[in-house]
This record gives sequence, C-alpha cells and structure tokens, in this order.
Amino acid sequence: MADMTSGQVLHLICTDPATPTDFSAFCEQTGHQLLEQRSEDGKFLFWLQRR
Repeated sequence: MADMTSGQVLHLICTDPATPTDFSAFCEQTGHQLLEQRSEDGKFLFWLQRR
C-alpha cells in the first residue's frame, strides 16, 4: 500500500482464515479503511482504501 496514492482501493483475495481479524486490526492501526469484506467459495475478499 505504500506505493498507492490516497483514496486508491486494493482488492485482496486470501485463503487464510485468520485474515478477517488481521485486516481489521491492520486498518485500525494504520488508518486505512476496510470498505468491504466477504467470503466466497472458501476465499476471503477484502477491499481496502488507502488513507
């Protein structure tokens, strides 16, 4: 995310079941916004917006 400009959105697809907790904590610590998260077919999808 360091190379992104403010307001850009990063879409992540993960398989680790710990990622919902991890990304929530990451956003709280860094000030980035977790726009959406959901699971589909055993994958975890996230949309994070750079602060």
